[in-house]
Amino acid sequence: MTDPTDHALVRDWFRELAEHVRAVDFAAARHLFAEDFIAFGTFSDFVPGRDNAEANQWRKVWPTIDGFTWKLDEVQALVSPDRLFAVGMGVWDSTGYHPDGTPFPRPGRATCSFRRSAVGAPWVATHTHMSLFRSTPDVSHGNKPLAS
Repeated sequence: MTDPTDHALVRDWFRELAEHVRAVDFAAARHLFAEDFIAFGTFSDFVPGRDNAEANQWRKVWPTIDGFTWKLDEVQALVSPDRLFAVGMGVWDSTGYHPDGTPFPRPGRATCSFRRSAVGAPWVATHTHMSLFRSTPDVSHGNKPLAS
């Protein structure tokens, strides 16, 4: 069984990430990710490094979508026996836009690995694998202003 406090902190990570995505605030989101973070990406197979992920993934997606929200009640977490490593899984909803500006549902799911320096500390993502549900267009054409 996952400790309820550990699970709550995993949900907090997902909740905070969604806030930054909706605000298109890259600078505010950086602390959620380790510098040596690595992602699977839409635009490249592996995206090593937080700065690289921001430049080549986040900045190509966050400004183009609206309403990014995790289904927080459904977030799952697996935590290591020492409680310093975890895997979180979540499902999101968002709105994407076709080239003509018409909206479409843009749901997806993610698996994220986390580490932390001490039990009770916030989780920091070391890896994410985010993917859209089948038949969802993989590119959105929105154009929101950036907060950072």
